[in-house]
Amino acid sequence: MSDLAYHHRFEPAPAGAPPAPPLLLLHGTGGDENDLIPLARRISPGSAILSPRGDVVERGARRFFARLAEGVFDPAEVRTRAATLATFIREASVRYGLDSSQLTAVGLSNGANIAAVLLQLHPNTLGGTVLLRPMVVLDQPAAPGSLAGKRVLIASGRADPIVPTDHPPRLAALLKAGGADVAVHFFNAGHNLTADDLTVSQDFLARR
Repeated sequence: MSDLAYHHRFEPAPAGAPPAPPLLLLHGTGGDENDLIPLARRISPGSAILSPRGDVVERGARRFFARLAEGVFDPAEVRTRAATLATFIREASVRYGLDSSQLTAVGLSNGANIAAVLLQLHPNTLGGTVLLRPMVVLDQPAAPGSLAGKRVLIASGRADPIVPTDHPPRLAALLKAGGADVAVHFFNAGHNLTADDLTVSQDFLARR
């Protein structure tokens, strides 16, 4: 869709499926708009899906914002990318008839990080989030009351070589400052997803 900021894939909710929140899928480094579709269909079969492709290319790998080094980011660049994504979400939600108050981001790694930044800076774009292997990118609390009524799942691996173990609880605190209801789960895993991630994500999305 050339008139929207991101190349993307949209799939309406399957006919006859039980009601489910629409999902915004945000892939990890090196992924694209197709990567998380199978995951989404497993954890929430009745959801409509909006899945943009990251517009930053780093050594041939697509992302939603750049890195200066592993775990090091330019806050100004992150803010700019988040603002562009927030505009895309608003415009795409109108085009496809999605309820932004119910739109739930499912983000993996870099996709989880940009979803968390959206909550911090553009809270009205999302109704909630499933953050798979996120880290703290912007170390600032969400504005008081900005995330009231929004649910957040953080799923992390105890042996993750990329995400420091203190980041998930730190991120949870930043989002709780805005009033979000945050659940943090640690699994015996690394940066890759496991069956535990699917189970906890499915349970989270089923509890509306």
